[in-house]
Amino acid sequence: MLTIGERDAVNILRFFDDLPDPRSKVNRLHRLGDVIVIAVCAVIATADGPTAIASWAKLNEAWLRKHLSLPNGIPGKDTFRRVLGLLTPAAFQQCFQQWLESLSVPADGESGGKTHIAIDGKAMRRSHDRKNGLGAMHIVSAWASDRGITLGQVATEEKSNEITAIPQLLDLIHVEDAIVTIDAAGCQKNIAAQIVNGKGDYILALKGNQGKLFDEVRFLLDCHMRDDFADCPVSRYIEAEEGHGRVEERLYYQMTAPDYLHGRSEWKGLKTIGAAVRIYYENGVRKTDTRYFLSSLRRNGKQFANGVRNHWTIENTLHWSLDMTYREDESRVRNRTFANNLSWLRRLSLSLIKQHPGKQSNIMKRRMAGWSVDFLMQILTGKSS
Repeated sequence: MLTIGERDAVNILRFFDDLPDPRSKVNRLHRLGDVIVIAVCAVIATADGPTAIASWAKLNEAWLRKHLSLPNGIPGKDTFRRVLGLLTPAAFQQCFQQWLESLSVPADGESGGKTHIAIDGKAMRRSHDRKNGLGAMHIVSAWASDRGITLGQVATEEKSNEITAIPQLLDLIHVEDAIVTIDAAGCQKNIAAQIVNGKGDYILALKGNQGKLFDEVRFLLDCHMRDDFADCPVSRYIEAEEGHGRVEERLYYQMTAPDYLHGRSEWKGLKTIGAAVRIYYENGVRKTDTRYFLSSLRRNGKQFANGVRNHWTIENTLHWSLDMTYREDESRVRNRTFANNLSWLRRLSLSLIKQHPGKQSNIMKRRMAGWSVDFLMQILTGKSS
């Protein structure tokens, strides 16, 4: 009979049953599922590359043998490098989605029962390959902010390529009943249509790259804000935040998009336009910062405010954690496929760590996973002692 730990390990391995093995069958010594599970465990426990993964596995061989078949012992660093450099990133990610969904907590309800998905890109600053004329690689991620998990990612060679990466990313994830927020780079008609066709809603940041549409939205909202929407129905939400002796006020306004708005019919599902106004003081001088948005949502001030505010959790929670906890910006991996898959392992392990109910910091949880395989198993299974 399987022990609890062995049963959990078997349950984890089943998520990789349908993942195609890219290796030649000749001289294939190690099971693909074993290699991937070891890599996930090692990255959670602070390993940052194939050498560290193999070293962690050697040190924990007795424990691994209790849970994995390992027909030819512990794989070496070259096996981890080869496997992670061959696996198709999209297929590699898809095999983890059910695992994450099985562990994740439900949405917190702030978005009216809808999941919030923030999409944004991040540069891996030291991943440039001057020898082959390649700049730093950009990873565009989909982050479920209310559940603390990464749903998928797509790698691009340039930040400007995010416009083409976002549709690919949307193909990898489910947006039904979700509110998808994207910054101005993703404010595109085809992206709005793709989200609506997937039965989701969008809040898209609007800037000058949309020319006349941006000018009209800014003019409309600025005019109505001056007379406090005296002649126009509006949904609003106001919040204040105090920190470091300063008070910041944020005002959110959402109004129905008028029929005469430039190009309105070309934006599928467009129902409202909105503004987020930040009021703050700098050296005793009152300043304001206003951002503008297009949305397929009906007027609901709090829902709109939550969507705009929660978008930045991808920067403040995901990207910050990857740099501070995983030192991702310092990674010098040059092979693009390998770098992409290793980047996904970081995001996956961070998602698993965030599901653990312990109050420790992400860094401390990684250390504790390295110190204790029992704690590591808690993170892998979403169970605490």
